[in-house]
Amino acid sequence: MKKKILAIKIALFALAIISLSCAEKKKKINLVFPETNLASENIIPKPSKIIATNSAFGLDKNTVIYTSQASNEFEAVGQFLSDKIEELTALKIPVNSTELETVDRVIYINQSDSLDLQVKESYQLYISKDSIIINSMTAEGAFRGVQTLRQIIPEKSNDTITDHAMWLVPSGKIIDSPNFEYRGAMLDVARHFFSVSEIKKYIDLLAYYKINQLHLHLTDDQGWRIEIKSWPKLTSVSGNTEVGGGKGGFYTQEEYSEIVAYATEHHMTIIPEVDMPGHTNAASVAYPILNGNGKTLKPYTGTHVGFSTFDAHKDTVYAFIDDVVREIAALTPGPYFHIGGDESHVTKKKDYILFVNRVEKIVQKHGKQMIGWDEIMQADVDSSSIAQHWNTKKNATDAAARGSKIIMSPATRAYLDMKYDDASIHGLDWAALIPVDTAYNWSPTTYIKELKKEDILGIEAPLWSETIANMAELEYLAFPRMIGYAELGWSTDENRNWEDFKIRLANQTPYLNRMNVNYYPSTLIDWKKDTSDTIPKN
Repeated sequence: MKKKILAIKIALFALAIISLSCAEKKKKINLVFPETNLASENIIPKPSKIIATNSAFGLDKNTVIYTSQASNEFEAVGQFLSDKIEELTALKIPVNSTELETVDRVIYINQSDSLDLQVKESYQLYISKDSIIINSMTAEGAFRGVQTLRQIIPEKSNDTITDHAMWLVPSGKIIDSPNFEYRGAMLDVARHFFSVSEIKKYIDLLAYYKINQLHLHLTDDQGWRIEIKSWPKLTSVSGNTEVGGGKGGFYTQEEYSEIVAYATEHHMTIIPEVDMPGHTNAASVAYPILNGNGKTLKPYTGTHVGFSTFDAHKDTVYAFIDDVVREIAALTPGPYFHIGGDESHVTKKKDYILFVNRVEKIVQKHGKQMIGWDEIMQADVDSSSIAQHWNTKKNATDAAARGSKIIMSPATRAYLDMKYDDASIHGLDWAALIPVDTAYNWSPTTYIKELKKEDILGIEAPLWSETIANMAELEYLAFPRMIGYAELGWSTDENRNWEDFKIRLANQTPYLNRMNVNYYPSTLIDWKKDTSDTIPKN
């Protein structure tokens, strides 16, 4: 009965927001808001279109959230928004409540079939004095719209309008859609291990800026980070080492599933990577039968690359890979499985080609689409497999020629483990120094001139962890550059401008400080200061 009452209330509300009753207009006419400008808000990524109407929605204790009843996912988005509003304002905004007789203002998250919504992540955000409406085809689109709404709710209330706290949200209209469907970040948990809670915090920060893919580099020479029940020594032997000789760590399958579930709640896909045939010393230490380099095996805690390989001619190796892919794929609902494939310097080329061709079939057998670093294009891979460009442009153009999509992660522009400048205390510089403006001022579409936009699936910013061992150091290298990469993935080239972006970036400090992010305070940015704002001392 309650569900039926709720559906009726939502239907009545949908009519009300199209045409407010005269009584309601009279009720609210005395509430005069100061002029605001939605177009001047510091939204990142930059939306496709913003039209300001110079009034405000008064978010207060009399606000409620209603959602479309066509899918439970929309209600979950509404609850997410309610939780985030409470974190910021301490207001407890009910979601789809059947207990309220009257409401003053409503946030309505609506499933829409509007033809103006171009793709599944498109959304429309309409803000008036009485209502906020988020239209989208999918809960994923609604979730992206919620991130925009979060960014325009002020940090502090305006208590000059009413006798109680009210947060004034600028009125107007936002029409928005992503430039690329794939907008990712990669975290290397193999060189140094990061806990479940640290991964969750990273997901929180990434989702706020509309990142929708998190690629986890789970294995390397220095450690194996995910439990494989059919090969238990991978973690009992090789889960306890990392760069520098630290204690390492690994995720049980239950912990990995917890990460996957948390990402799913944030409409983010987890992409697992098992790097092979190189970067495999840790696996071969646990199971020496896998080894193909003919050398004596021992745990490795350094940072050199290219010395390890699987034996490409042993059936046991492929049986092992089949078990690993099967167990991880069963825990990972997303469409992708990353096989690595980079820097296999001691693998003979003919063996490398044989290996990649066989592993691709294993990945496909378990219902996943293969991604690999751009070297995989030396093999005869299927056009459904994806090349992640990091180094060799010819591999990217070869991928396009055979119909494969490309993820843009050029080391000289997108590697988060590169230092910002000579003053950086973390990071490397073998590819380049990447200050905040260099990270932002390039285009995934035009970086390789021979590629067309339709060849490019999207962008990913990898963070290798040779020089970082904890969350504060991770944040130092990732932020603020990751925020710029989020805009590169979402906003079109025509809609991006460094001078405009650096102002919006400077105004992210209240959020970053509230989230206790140890961002790098680049001198290129005139960081906003307020009474609660302290720029990190690094």
